[in-house]
Amino acid sequence: MSVTRKQTTRRRLDGITLLGNPSSQTPKTPASAQLETFKNLFPDRDYTISLDCPDFTSLCPVTSQPDFAQLTIGYVPNRKCIETKSLKLYLASYRNERAFNEEIVNRIFGDLLTACSPRRLRVEGRFAARGGISLSVVAEHPEAKGRQ
Repeated sequence: MSVTRKQTTRRRLDGITLLGNPSSQTPKTPASAQLETFKNLFPDRDYTISLDCPDFTSLCPVTSQPDFAQLTIGYVPNRKCIETKSLKLYLASYRNERAFNEEIVNRIFGDLLTACSPRRLRVEGRFAARGGISLSVVAEHPEAKGRQ
């Protein structure tokens, strides 16, 4: 009995519950969000997946004022890739999250690292100026060579 393309796709998407689900909603907190993954069909090849979120928002932990950022994620997948609808909902869950910018980027980095165990991962948050100072945070795995 031969395996059809549809059966192969279905097996690859085991565990994907948010994509194509019209009742999917933004989680109330990042801790309650679910980052879903699917099987990388090219695990022996190094290639980079780049994801840009130009309208990321969170809240200042002191003033509760909104913090706006452009978030850029780049990774070289290993055995799993991040499903983008789950990533979109996960990132949107930060909208009401009160935390410092440095914490936000490092939490996202840690959650992505845990979810898909990529060969390399880079998360950069470029936050809009507040009080005349803009802030950028970069977290990388593995660390770039040559740094002291």
